[in-house]
Amino acid sequence: MNIGTINAEIRLLDIVALVEDLPEYGIYRGQVGTVTDIVAPNVFEVDFSDTSGQTFAELNLTSQQLMLLLHEPISYLSQFVLN
Repeated sequence: MNIGTINAEIRLLDIVALVEDLPEYGIYRGQVGTVTDIVAPNVFEVDFSDTSGQTFAELNLTSQQLMLLLHEPISYLSQFVLN
């Protein structure tokens, strides 16, 4: 996933957001989940939980279906992950 000049890869326990609706699973664009397993290259098991920690969906999703959520400024991250 490219973020400006930074190439940030999705990793185990990263927080991600869904970028497309998946109504057949009851989850929609913008919902936030946690990567709980790396199933294959660019395929991740993602756990979607409510605010009390109860899982309401757990799916295998591709990196194209997810957006990595960043908790630090891009300038901070650039010291760790560069092209």
